[in-house]
Amino acid sequence: MRRFYNFSQSVINFFWRILFFLTLFFALTSPNIILGDNATFGTSTTLLTTGLVIGIVAILVMNYAYPRIHAWLVQVLITEQIRTGTILLVLVLVGQIIFIYFVHPVSGFDAGMLHYAAVNVTHVQEVGVTSYYSLNQNNMPIMLFMHWLVTLTGQTSWMFFDYVTLVFVDLSALLNLASVWLVQRRALGTAMYFHAAWLAVFPSIIMPYTDAWGLPLVSFYLFCYFVMRRSTIHPLLRAAAANGFGISVMLTYFMKPSSIIPVIAIAIIEGLHLLVTYKRLSLEALFIAFAMLLFIGRSGFETYRYVDNRVQNQTYIQLDKSRSIPAIHFMAMGVYGQGGYSEKQAIMMAVLPTKKQKTDYSIKMLKTRLQKLGPLGYLEFLVKKQRNNTADGTFGWLKEGNFFRENQKPSNKGISNKLKNYIYLYGRHIADFRFAAQLWWICLLGTIGLSFGPRREIIQMLRLSLVGGFIFLLLFEGGRSRYIIQYLPCLLLLASLSYERVVINIKRLAGGYERRLDAAIAADELERNS
Repeated sequence: MRRFYNFSQSVINFFWRILFFLTLFFALTSPNIILGDNATFGTSTTLLTTGLVIGIVAILVMNYAYPRIHAWLVQVLITEQIRTGTILLVLVLVGQIIFIYFVHPVSGFDAGMLHYAAVNVTHVQEVGVTSYYSLNQNNMPIMLFMHWLVTLTGQTSWMFFDYVTLVFVDLSALLNLASVWLVQRRALGTAMYFHAAWLAVFPSIIMPYTDAWGLPLVSFYLFCYFVMRRSTIHPLLRAAAANGFGISVMLTYFMKPSSIIPVIAIAIIEGLHLLVTYKRLSLEALFIAFAMLLFIGRSGFETYRYVDNRVQNQTYIQLDKSRSIPAIHFMAMGVYGQGGYSEKQAIMMAVLPTKKQKTDYSIKMLKTRLQKLGPLGYLEFLVKKQRNNTADGTFGWLKEGNFFRENQKPSNKGISNKLKNYIYLYGRHIADFRFAAQLWWICLLGTIGLSFGPRREIIQMLRLSLVGGFIFLLLFEGGRSRYIIQYLPCLLLLASLSYERVVINIKRLAGGYERRLDAAIAADELERNS
């Protein structure tokens, strides 16, 4: 059993190193991080980015050269990191609220259709609406939830749903911080810094869609898992967490099915752990584990039955359930172009009347493409697709068709337009936003990349979650990093929990370099003296 356990861990690490370091390399070489004129986008950073870079360099130099400034930075950023992190998070929250108040444009693509169907009760039987949801029945749960919010509150504006999105995103951040507090309390301050930086460069709070709305569900079931696996917590609280885990996993399945990949990772890691420890487990521990599994299964089953019944028996929109797009369609799209959305195949899904015809067409397209690529060509395609899936620190911002329905070139008059210049396609500061978002993304990935060393089960679970997410996006529709948003809780937790290891590794690397430098100097002096 121990041999199989070690082999399994080696397999996980093998795929992790390949897929993650491809991600890190592509992030480092992304055109988002270019200073000055950017030929890829036809844009240019402004003095704001120049000032940001100069400011970062100046702080690093002063920290190294001036003991008083170093002591002050240590006091503020390390000794008082909880207080500093709290202040930063509050400032970011205020900034988010102001941002949404002044910037809440109506979106196109799927998010626009969700909003249109949820608020326009008199238009839900239009041919375009019924056709869209007959094809994309996976979006019915979130649309019905949005309609329930409209019925409950009487609010229909896009700004209202932006604020709902803000609540969900920030709730995810709070749940992540609670997980860090539970697992490794001394890393809480670092986690606050990572999350404050993330929220500051995450404009998807104005995009009410499954990407952002699924985040708190993922964060919640991860938190419940951490509670369940902690034996020092009272059994009743662990049982409650088991119920919460089952409920949130099922809700995640209906919101965004691919977001339950970390659940599979949890099952694999816990199963491997059980293989090597089951002989040492007490009867009480086995009983508690069995009871928690029962709670998870029961709560998950009841949640699935309730939500599925509500969705299947809804009368809000008349659907033709036979027109639903099969899963194989998304695999077929995932091997063409950049590995993302294919308008030609999407049109065929709308034209072909039966599910069998859609499936046969998708299988044909998939086989044709794979035969054309060949084994080496497909491997090269996957490497490029990994870049498309993960390199962009803006998470595919503005890369959907008809992203916003209004003019993409704002003026510079008024607060609203000044803010829009940072996130609109032809905004004056769009390159500044891309640079800042990419810098944060590189810092996050770099932290994870430098955390090599002894592995912990929680770290392995988070790594395996990301490996599963990477592989899923390589096999199915991807092509842009918007799809990686759903795995941000895993990335943020992994970076936060790995930071101490990073500090140790950097000190060891620096110490080794200093020793080699001293040895070289001594050898040089000896040679001169002789």
